[in-house]
Amino acid sequence: MHKINPILSVFATLLLFVVACSQKSNHDKLPRIGIAGIAIESSTFSPAVSEMDAFRVSRGKEIFNLYPFFSEDSTNRKRANWLPALYARAIPGGAVTRETYESLVTEMLDSLRKNLPYDGLFLDIHGAMSVVGLDDPEGDMIMRIREVIGTETVISTSMDLHGSVSPRLAKHTDLITCYRLAPHEDAMESKKRTVDNLLDRLEKGMGKPAYKAWIAVPILLPGEKTSTRIDPAKSLYAKVAPAAAQEGITDAGIWIGYAWADEPRNQAYVMVTGDDGELVKKTAAELAKSFWDVRHEFDFIAPTATLEESLNKAISSDKRPFMISDMGDNPTAGGAGDVTWTLNEILKRPEFKSADGPSLIYASIPGPEFVEEAIAAGIGGKVEGYVGAAVDSRFSPPIFLSGTITSIVEGDQHAVAEVVVKRGSVLVIVTKKRKPYHLESDFTRLDLNPRQTDIVVVKIGYLVPELYDMRGDWIMALTPGGVDQDLERMEFKRINRPMFPFDRDMENPDLSPKLIPLSHEK
Repeated sequence: MHKINPILSVFATLLLFVVACSQKSNHDKLPRIGIAGIAIESSTFSPAVSEMDAFRVSRGKEIFNLYPFFSEDSTNRKRANWLPALYARAIPGGAVTRETYESLVTEMLDSLRKNLPYDGLFLDIHGAMSVVGLDDPEGDMIMRIREVIGTETVISTSMDLHGSVSPRLAKHTDLITCYRLAPHEDAMESKKRTVDNLLDRLEKGMGKPAYKAWIAVPILLPGEKTSTRIDPAKSLYAKVAPAAAQEGITDAGIWIGYAWADEPRNQAYVMVTGDDGELVKKTAAELAKSFWDVRHEFDFIAPTATLEESLNKAISSDKRPFMISDMGDNPTAGGAGDVTWTLNEILKRPEFKSADGPSLIYASIPGPEFVEEAIAAGIGGKVEGYVGAAVDSRFSPPIFLSGTITSIVEGDQHAVAEVVVKRGSVLVIVTKKRKPYHLESDFTRLDLNPRQTDIVVVKIGYLVPELYDMRGDWIMALTPGGVDQDLERMEFKRINRPMFPFDRDMENPDLSPKLIPLSHEK
C-alpha cells in the first residue's frame, strides 16, 4: 500500500484552493445581469380581459429554459453572472386587468430588489400590452424598474415588431431591438441579439450608446398587410440589418405597431441607437422615409373575401387542404377566440350536413362544459351542448352543438382539454380554454389529418410557417371579431390623428429624428 507524501498532499490542496479562488475571482468579475419581462398583445376592441391565469410565469433559474442561448453549456451563460427575476407571457387577448398587472410588476420588482446591484438588464417584452385604466404599460413598467435598479444599469430591451415604442419606453431603455420577420421566425435570434448587444457593450466597457434617434411614423396597419414574406414589407425590412451593421450603429428597428388597441401610442416607429450621432439620426430618417414612401403599397398577404365567398371557393377547389383564415377572432392577435359567427355559418351550409360532404376541420371554439360532457361520454359517445360566445357574443350567440366524439386529449398547456366532435362532414375542435392551432402536431395529436382534409378553417390571420407550407390553397376571410381586419369600420377615438390609412390625403408628416435623452439624463 502506497503512502501519500504529506508535502505533495499539502501542495495539491493549495493548488485546488488557488484554482477555486481564481474561478471565484473570474466569476466575480463577470457583469451582473438581470432578466425580466411581461409580454402580451392586448386588443381593447375585445370584451375579453386577461387575468393572472392567462399568464405562464417563470421565476428564477427556470427562466433559462425559455431561451436556447442560455443553455447550461452555452457561451452566453458563461459570459455573465445572470440573475433571472420573473418572466410572464400570455397568448394575445383582451386588456390585462389592473390587479393582474400590479401583481406581476410588484413580484418582478421585489425579485429584482433581492439581487442589487446590476450592470445590465435583459428586458423581454412584447410592446403591445394594454392594461385597464393605464396607458403605455410597458413605459410604466420600465420606469418602475428604473426606480429599483437605478439609472446607471444598462437596459437592453427585446420587442415584437408589432409593439409600440413610447417616448417613455425609449428614454428608459438604453439598447433596443425588435423582430425583423413577420411571421416571427427570427424571434429567438432577435432576443439573442438583444443579449449579445448588451454583453458586448459591457465587456468592452462601452456602456450605454451615446445616441438614441426615435421617429413616430403616423401609419397604423394590421400585421396581415405588413408580412415580410412579400413586398413592400419584405424590401423595407431588408434594409434594417444593413443599417444596424454600420460602424457607429448598435442596432436599428422598424416597429409596425399594433392595430387593435385604441391608445395614443399605437402607430409605427423607427428607432436607431449608436455612438455616431450624425449616422444614428441619418439612418433613422432614411428608414422612416422608406416606410412612409411605400405606405400605399401595403395590401393583404393573401386573397381576402367574405366568408361565404371563401367557403364557395374552398368547396369548388380541387386543392387540399384549402385553408381559410377566420381572421376577425384570431386569438394570436388579441381576439377572444370564442366568436361563434363563422362556425355558425359553416354549420348552416347544406354541403356539410351529411357525412359524405366536403371534409372540414374547424379549429377551434371554447366550450368547457361541453368538453366535460364529452370526456364523460368518451370516444364514440354522443354529446350535445352549448359552445362559444361566453366572452364575445356581439356577433353571434352560443351554438348548440351536437355530434359524435372522435377524439379526447387532456393536458395541453393552453387548451387544458380538447375534444373533437363530428357533425355531418365537419370536425369541430372544442377546447376547455382558447388555444391557437399553429402546428401540424396540434391536429395529428387529435387523430386529425389536415393534409388529407378538404377544408381547414383556423382562427388566425396570416398563416404561420407550418400551416403555410402545408396549404394547398389559402384565403383570408373578412370575419367579425375583436381583431377585425377592416380597421376603418372600427371606432378609434384615442389614436393620434392624422393617421394613415384613416386620413389618406394627409400631408407628409415631419419625420425628422428626435434624440431621446439617455436614461440617466433629466
